[in-house]
Amino acid sequence: MVVNSVTTLQGLLLLALGVAALAMTVFALVDALRHRPDAFTAAGKLTKPIWCGILGVAAIIAFIVVFNPLSIFGIITVVAAGVYLVDVRPALRNITGGSQGPYGRW
Repeated sequence: MVVNSVTTLQGLLLLALGVAALAMTVFALVDALRHRPDAFTAAGKLTKPIWCGILGVAAIIAFIVVFNPLSIFGIITVVAAGVYLVDVRPALRNITGGSQGPYGRW
């Protein structure tokens, strides 16, 4: 009885990690799609089609391995999205001016 509870808990944790990895990858892809193509080159990063391709493939793989996010493919998807979110996204936000509210910059 205790073993079934532990394996169920582990399965739920793995599923939660997989869903989080998928959500992170999809968020990065949607964010990359929102930016202008010239902002990528102005920031000195790879072009928009390359980043959208990387993140699109990563999102597909993250969807496939959602039940096993600790596999090498799951880790690769998190690394791809993480590099975009930590390195490329801040550079793009600096180029495009960051968040714009109804009364100007926040």
